[in-house]
Amino acid sequence: MTSCVAKEPIKKIAIFGGTHGNELTGVFLVTHWLRNGTEVHRAGLDVKPFITNPRAVEKCTRYIDCDLNRVFDLENLSKEMSEDLPYEVRRAQEINHLFGPKNSDDAYDIVFDLHNTTSNMGCTLILEDSRNDFLIQMFHYIKTCMAPLPCSVYLIEHPSLKYATTRSIAKYPVGIEVGPQPHGVLRADILDQMRKMIKHALDFIQHFNEGKEFPPCSIDVYKIMEKVDYPRNESGDMAAVIHPNLQDQDWKPLHPGDPVFVSLDGKVIPLGGDCTVYPVFVNEAAYYEKKEAFAKTTKLTLSAKSIRSTLH
Repeated sequence: MTSCVAKEPIKKIAIFGGTHGNELTGVFLVTHWLRNGTEVHRAGLDVKPFITNPRAVEKCTRYIDCDLNRVFDLENLSKEMSEDLPYEVRRAQEINHLFGPKNSDDAYDIVFDLHNTTSNMGCTLILEDSRNDFLIQMFHYIKTCMAPLPCSVYLIEHPSLKYATTRSIAKYPVGIEVGPQPHGVLRADILDQMRKMIKHALDFIQHFNEGKEFPPCSIDVYKIMEKVDYPRNESGDMAAVIHPNLQDQDWKPLHPGDPVFVSLDGKVIPLGGDCTVYPVFVNEAAYYEKKEAFAKTTKLTLSAKSIRSTLH
């Protein structure tokens, strides 16, 4: 008989919008839900929509001093509060106080952190832990409900590439990334997709709390391998751009020898190595400053045991 994992019922949920102030779908939805929360209300659940970086939202910019989605490590969260700290570090401490503390029993059960990408990634769920039965089951449910529209899962579990996300203060962190959408722009189709992803996630949680047992399941995920910078000249400036054959081809197999970059004089730079990879965040506008042209991923399958709530 298959073992069933009993989990505590979910009680406290936050929906973050505006972690990056120019990614407008999350800002728009969270602002709407703060005015009228009927759509995200679920019996027995405390669901709190929240604008995470209000100053960046006001200026419609990614951040004020530094990337809020990179500063939720324990070192920043424990720094003595002062006006000398970057705005986003101070804001991280405030968010940690409201929804954490991180790694504590008092932390919120789930944080959904809403993001847009300029890359052609469609609906994407971001997973931070490949062994989390609850989240794998939730993602399986969302993917099934979104079908036939694809919903990809990006696994950022990596010893050196994983970063301290805003959502990581929760027991179950969930990143939601939908694109392509330019920064500072709203698209109705992207808005509708993100809205449905949140609806299905909340429905899953409600079913779980009501005692529904979810049988064993498996999902395909794309696990990050490495980040790839643009080719650069001796001055450190970009010397080539994403090749047209790679542009908009997120999640599609990229084989050794396939064109990746092209320079202004027409020189084509192919993929090296000896293995097929799956590119994500291809030509993401916000990652130019991070010197990331795209990320290489490998495709694998994760399995989850049957789960149910301990109340039933």
